[in-house]
Amino acid sequence: MITGLLLPHETLFTDWFGTLAAFVAVNTVMYVTLAIFKIFPRLYLTDWLRRRNARSETRNIHPDAPIGAPQPRGRRPRR
Repeated sequence: MITGLLLPHETLFTDWFGTLAAFVAVNTVMYVTLAIFKIFPRLYLTDWLRRRNARSETRNIHPDAPIGAPQPRGRRPRR
């Protein structure tokens, strides 16, 4: 009774099988690396560098609001 496809023992030592095994290994490492990077939050260069045109003081209607605080949204338009 045949339950699957079996290759001869010599097949493991051929050049094409070694090339295929190397390709599978590199591909696996690449996808594991991409999956790990997707776990972490995204980093932006602008978060680390201060922009030249950033205001040094707030122009919010609430003058005691901290600099860089999210601005309140305007009123919704009537429908």
